[in-house]
Amino acid sequence: MKAAVVGCGVIGSGWVARLRFCGHDVVAFDPSPDSGRILGEVFQNARRAWERLGLPTDSPGQLTEAPAIADAVDGADFVQESVPERLDLKHTALADIEAAARDDTLIASSTSGLRPSELQAKMRRPQRLVVGHPFNPVYLMPLVEVVGGRSTAPESEERAMAVYRELGMYPLLVRVEVDAFIADRLMEAMWREALWLVRDGVATTAEIDDAIRFGFGLRWAQMGLFDTYRIAGGEGGMSQFLVQFGEALHWPWSRLTDVPKLDHELVAAIVEQSDSQSGGRSPRELERIRDDNLVAILLALEQRRWGAGETLAGLRRTLGA
Repeated sequence: MKAAVVGCGVIGSGWVARLRFCGHDVVAFDPSPDSGRILGEVFQNARRAWERLGLPTDSPGQLTEAPAIADAVDGADFVQESVPERLDLKHTALADIEAAARDDTLIASSTSGLRPSELQAKMRRPQRLVVGHPFNPVYLMPLVEVVGGRSTAPESEERAMAVYRELGMYPLLVRVEVDAFIADRLMEAMWREALWLVRDGVATTAEIDDAIRFGFGLRWAQMGLFDTYRIAGGEGGMSQFLVQFGEALHWPWSRLTDVPKLDHELVAAIVEQSDSQSGGRSPRELERIRDDNLVAILLALEQRRWGAGETLAGLRRTLGA
């Protein structure tokens, strides 16, 4: 498969790394003068993580940086668009991709919230576009949400699912087209509540993160939400849990439907607390810490043949590692 990546920021560079380590040559385009440096740094982080997973990194696919979108997508079988999250930029990039790509080229957008039907609005062959929404870091996180728009052909969804499986990922088909799909809608709800907790002086950014990483985040990493609550119901399972705790949904515990105003005071508080919480570590240092922890979790889940560990085991088989 000849692959192209358009947009090489945090997400696009992660796609490039995963594609290359799965043996695919990649032609990438990004207008930023920093794109080459970012691609190199993210690739080294990815190599470090894959080596710790025991996956092969000695024969990656070749990377070519193209001077224009047309050069990147010329002859490509698959294009992953990862430009910034603005509809006008997406429309412009998709128009340039279509102008140079073959008519049968599969096009996927990394958008985290825009509906594919919005992206398709100005395309001449909208049936070949899907959303392929990954999670950071793309080279380690297996989930990718696949979403079709009103004009997407079913075979395009099927092709996208097959491509992502071949890349060792877990493609989740989002059957109903909604804004922000599934995972980001869940994360957005927690994000809103967290902002209120900071805004109201209930908790700092560090305290909120501690509540997650020392508590329910550990459960969610391997069992998700509904299975966790099923166990909380004891021998009565989910029905007992809903009877016991269902009434709490009506209590005024959260402010999920309200959005705090990101005024100067709140922004300053969040930035100050977050800077202190980081302990002076650079973003690249934090990325390596994150990756090391994700590697350890994935390896443990693989040993148990559970959750994301099964996806890692499948990738290991595919690569012959």
